[in-house]
Amino acid sequence: MTETKAARPFVPVGIAVLTVSDTRTLADDRSGDTLAARITDAGHRLEARAIVPDDKAEIAAQVKAWTLDSAIDVVITTGGTGFTGRDVTPEALEPLFEKRMDGFSEVFHRISYDKIGTSTIQSRATGGVANATFIFVLPGSPGACRDAWDGILKQQLDYRHMPCNFVEIMPRLDEHLKRG
Repeated sequence: MTETKAARPFVPVGIAVLTVSDTRTLADDRSGDTLAARITDAGHRLEARAIVPDDKAEIAAQVKAWTLDSAIDVVITTGGTGFTGRDVTPEALEPLFEKRMDGFSEVFHRISYDKIGTSTIQSRATGGVANATFIFVLPGSPGACRDAWDGILKQQLDYRHMPCNFVEIMPRLDEHLKRG
């Protein structure tokens, strides 16, 4: 079903990780640590990491700033995807999306269902593209971050992954901005 083509070189990409939480700090951010370790273990560059509170304006401002940074190709957020009153990450970020990636949510839920069953419906994981930057919005648990990275992002952020991957289309994400 999928393969990695050894003839292609590995192409590291710049990734930023944002933890959305009113209670976490860098000292106890297990989900952010999980993503950071997987990113660097895969050979990518962890270009930035931050924690912001569950506040729509702060979440959007941080992610938008990262999408304008030429060193950052991908933003991964963790936290704020549930249904409680403070869970606002999708509401903060989906308005930034120029293109929504429905398949990311669908595949994430498929993987998650195999691990946690119907509890996966309590996540509003989503993905999209803004300013030629991929954005992935993950739940706040280390397990969900592992599932998303190991089951989707590790392959799609590897230029060698066939038949297609995100890295090979990165140079064309802003074509719509170049048209007159």
